Amino acid sequence: MINIVSSTRYRIHKTSLEIYTESLLKTYEVSDKAVLNIAFVGKRKMREISNTYKHEDVALPVLAFPYKSERVDNEELLGEIVLCYPQVVLLAAQRGKKLDIMINQLVDHGLKNLLK
Repeated sequence: MINIVSSTRYRIHKTSLEIYTESLLKTYEVSDKAVLNIAFVGKRKMREISNTYKHEDVALPVLAFPYKSERVDNEELLGEIVLCYPQVVLLAAQRGKKLDIMINQLVDHGLKNLLK
C-alpha cells in the first residue's frame, strides 16, 4: 500500500506516481503487504527535518526513513520518503528533466535507501 501526502498547491500526479512506485516495489521484490508513505513538503519543513535527523541546515531534495520490523494490522511498515517539492522543481530544471520524471527518480533513490 502506498500513501501519498501532499499539499494541494503542489502539482503531483498521484495516480501515475502510485503506479510507478508499485512497479518499483515489485521489481525490488517487496511484499504486497508493505506500506510505504511518500510525503511532499516545503523548504522550511524539509530544512527542519534535515536539521533534526541529519544535523544539516539545508533543504535536501529527498530523505528516506526506514521503519524496519514494525507491523500494524498484519502490514509491514516499509518506511517513509520525504520529498521537498520546491527543491525537486529546481533539480528538474537544472537537469533539464520533466518534473514527473525527477519525482520518480527521487522516489526510486529513496526506496533503494530504505531497502539497504
